[in-house]
Amino acid sequence: MEMRHSLILLSLFLLCACGPRSGKNVSTAPAKREFPQVEIPSMYTEPQERSTYAVQHFWDRFTDTSRVYACDSVTVNGVAMDAVESQMGLFTTMLKQLPYDAGRKAVAQLFDRAESFERKYPESNVFEQLSRLTKHYLYDPNSPVRNEDLYQAYAEGLSRSELIDESYRMGYEWEARVCSRNRVGTKATEFSFIDTHGHHRTLYGIKAEYMVLIFANPGCHACQEFTKAMSASPAISALVESGRVKVVDVYIDQEIEDWKAHIADYPTDWINGFDPDYVIRTDLLYNVRGIPSIYLLDADKTVMMKDAPEEDVLAALENLQ
Repeated sequence: MEMRHSLILLSLFLLCACGPRSGKNVSTAPAKREFPQVEIPSMYTEPQERSTYAVQHFWDRFTDTSRVYACDSVTVNGVAMDAVESQMGLFTTMLKQLPYDAGRKAVAQLFDRAESFERKYPESNVFEQLSRLTKHYLYDPNSPVRNEDLYQAYAEGLSRSELIDESYRMGYEWEARVCSRNRVGTKATEFSFIDTHGHHRTLYGIKAEYMVLIFANPGCHACQEFTKAMSASPAISALVESGRVKVVDVYIDQEIEDWKAHIADYPTDWINGFDPDYVIRTDLLYNVRGIPSIYLLDADKTVMMKDAPEEDVLAALENLQ
């Protein structure tokens, strides 16, 4: 209910933010333009440092506060709305190539620049559109580049910004808080479950070099497709057969009898079970917003990948040495 309330607040905020605002009439601003691309200084010669600079300064010229361009229903600071969205898609894809801390820094810098632009040009639509697109790409459970840890860096900015009404800041604070759980590089939260044989198991009681932790439902098409892809990969199948990788699939909803009726659908070399007390979902031990929700853990249960897109998990497993 709390999550639903925060999403409603966000929708109302965006709806209100797109309406008429007092101040300078942006229709008198300069003409439209192409998206201004980042310029990498010649001093950066190594591919990694050039990539890092490009991502961390991706929005600098677009959010340059020396002037404001046209803003309307189809234009964001002089650039066509669909072009800005395309650039956000490119930006969030590039984020995946950066080290963890560098990616979070880039997202935090995006928020800071968007907020600075809003302070100088409150009549523009830059802040609300960049905020909308950041959430859509990084936090939507159906986004192929979703990343809660990266989105948290933006949500934290929203939660403390004086430009946001206090009631809305509470919603962003809640998002930032749930995104902070089970972050990459931290230990996964312990929980217990009952497996298909009726045995009580714990996450930390399962030993393996790597663990694929899946929260899924029977009858979920995307879950079935991921299961097929895992089983169809010779490299992944060999890892599971050798015991280097353990796959733990846990059902976290209340239709236990329905789950039991589909036990035969799960691979027998996986550890399959259900949460008898529903605490994983109700207590938000894991922020499961869509299924399948997939984590990759190491031998110490440190989170390597969090609620990652299926294709990313498959690629990571196939590249294990």
